[in-house]
Amino acid sequence: MNALSPVGGPRMERAEYRAVFISDTHLGTRGCRSDFLADFLSRTNCQRLFLVGDIIDGWRLRKSWYWDDSHDNVLRQIVRLARSGTEVIYIPGNHDEMFRSWLPMGLEICGIRLCRQAEHETADGRRLLIMHGDEFDNVVRYARFLALLGDWAYTAALEVNRWFNAARRRLGYPYWSLSAWLKRQVKEAVKAIDRFEVALAGEASRRGFDGVVCGHIHHAEMREVNAVQYLNCGDWVESCTALVEHHDGRLELIDWAALNRLSFYQPRSVGMPQAA
Repeated sequence: MNALSPVGGPRMERAEYRAVFISDTHLGTRGCRSDFLADFLSRTNCQRLFLVGDIIDGWRLRKSWYWDDSHDNVLRQIVRLARSGTEVIYIPGNHDEMFRSWLPMGLEICGIRLCRQAEHETADGRRLLIMHGDEFDNVVRYARFLALLGDWAYTAALEVNRWFNAARRRLGYPYWSLSAWLKRQVKEAVKAIDRFEVALAGEASRRGFDGVVCGHIHHAEMREVNAVQYLNCGDWVESCTALVEHHDGRLELIDWAALNRLSFYQPRSVGMPQAA
């Protein structure tokens, strides 16, 4: 992982990547760590930035509006990258599906191009298929009511998680994701994740790709599935992870909270960086 100065330190260094992949930021929810994401983006430069779905949580915003300064900071950082020459590609997911109706128009907003799926060739010649992945989640695809119910239960789990970690912090313990632990303990959830990974890898193989980049299930992963590289960006709710490609083609999952020893309970205010 790149050695970067701590958040809020006297010096800001920007990591240089060939490509960055981010998914499931869920802007518009109280559980979103938009402050951490704004910090990551402010210290990152890249040739291509892929926003791999569920960037804005339209499901939650339709029920109740929540948007703070750190949410604005995330958008400013994305626009900063686009204006500085980064190719920014936005692939809507199921929570920001309202943007999918715009796809036939071929819109580009503030230098951000919307598309249903994309592909990327790494510096060492591997072809990657990029999609959010909800197309391969049978609950979302065929039982929308259950998906919405699951969204409610997930939101409740995140709220419990917030208070749980408040108590841990007062006792001097570091952040620990209760919601992520619960998912790992549920046998059927583990099976569903495995089926999801196999399905995505199978689709990439069928279409002649060497790998697939996705999001959707909030589970960062990098592994080989049936000779296809499966790469999941993770999320910015339960964890703070991004997939990056270095200039030599090497792919790496970055855990921003762990890398910078950030507290998930302590709010942060991240300002705009000074021009280099």
